[in-house]
Amino acid sequence: MFAKLVLLAALMFGFGFALVPIYKAICEVTGIGLLTRKDERAEQFARNTQVDSTRKVVVEFDANSRGPWQFRPERASIEVHPGELVTVVYELVNNEPRAMAGQAIPSYAPVNSAAYFHKVECFCFKQQDLAANEARKFPVVFVVDPKLPADINTITLSYTFFEVGGKTASAAGIGAR
Repeated sequence: MFAKLVLLAALMFGFGFALVPIYKAICEVTGIGLLTRKDERAEQFARNTQVDSTRKVVVEFDANSRGPWQFRPERASIEVHPGELVTVVYELVNNEPRAMAGQAIPSYAPVNSAAYFHKVECFCFKQQDLAANEARKFPVVFVVDPKLPADINTITLSYTFFEVGGKTASAAGIGAR
C-alpha cells in the first residue's frame, strides 16, 4: 500500500512539472496567453515588401486597462495600404502616487488577421515602468502584409494594459530614460 501511495505521489509530482510545458505548447498552438515577443523578421519584412496601392485596409485601435491606468490610442482608426509602414501612438498615464510596472497584451480581430499584422516596434514587447503620475506616449510601428486575404477589409488592434503583479517599477529603471 505504501509503495502504491509513493508511486501515486511521484506521478502527481511529475504531472505538476509537465503542466508548464504542456500549457506553453497549447498556448503556442492556439495563439492565446502568450506575452508578445518581438518578431525579428518584421523589420526585414517591412523593408522588402511592396506597397499594394490598389487596396486600403482600415485598422482600428482599441485600448483597455486593468488597474489605475489611463490608456488610449491617439487615433481611433487609420486607412493603410497593405505593405505600407505605419506608426500610431498610444498614451499611457499612471494615475497612482507610486511607481508602477505594467504590460500590454495585444489581440486582433478578426483573429486570422494577426498572421498578416507585423509589428516592427511596440511597447507590448516588454514591461513598462512608469513613475508616480507619469504620462508617456508609445509608438507602434507596423505593416500589414499585402497577402492579407481580400475578404478582410478591417483589422482591430486591441491592447489590454495591466499592472504586473507583485512588481513595482524600480527607481533606477525610471530615471534611466
